[in-house]
Amino acid sequence: MPPVLWSFRRCPYAMRARLALAVSGVHVHLREIVLRDKPPAFLRASPSATVPCLQMETGVIDESLDIMIWALKQNDPEGWLNMPPEGFSLIKDADGPFKEALDRTKYETRYPGSDPEEARQVASGFLEKLDAQTDDWLFGSPSLADFAILPFVRQFAFIDKARFDAGPWPRLQAWLASFLASQRFAAVMHRYPQWQDGMTGDLFPDPATISGTDRH
Repeated sequence: MPPVLWSFRRCPYAMRARLALAVSGVHVHLREIVLRDKPPAFLRASPSATVPCLQMETGVIDESLDIMIWALKQNDPEGWLNMPPEGFSLIKDADGPFKEALDRTKYETRYPGSDPEEARQVASGFLEKLDAQTDDWLFGSPSLADFAILPFVRQFAFIDKARFDAGPWPRLQAWLASFLASQRFAAVMHRYPQWQDGMTGDLFPDPATISGTDRH
């Protein structure tokens, strides 16, 4: 029986877990849930009550980056784990200060007293760092860092896409645009029906939607 991946399509954490599972070819039963209506089976499975959650017979992996690494350790055909230590530093910055600034820019009403423009400037500093690092890929070829970070850059970009597109980071913009136009992105963003009690889940990755690799 394949493991179960509890997921929510638009969540960037769940998105990056699906990206790693797709490239690895490790099959799971994907259970798409709605975060405002979390099913009891999911709440029993996930210690944090957040997606993604990978439920296996041997235990649960409840952190998206850990799910990515687990999948790639099963099979890493593109060598995503073959990246320098700086890649993990970038992921740490993305998951920490950048994500905090992103949230305070996107969800300003949740953070009384926080200035969304100040938060945007903090986030922009990280984007400028990525722009200086990026040349098609962060480290010359596809890596864990690229696909762990891209979903969050996407989330930030669509807070105000026109403003993002006018920003001083052309290589970063090209990196994101190529990802968004890719078959890989389209495949992991396939719409699945909301999971209901008694359903097994949808097989993921689905050979009908994962048709090889392209530039991203």
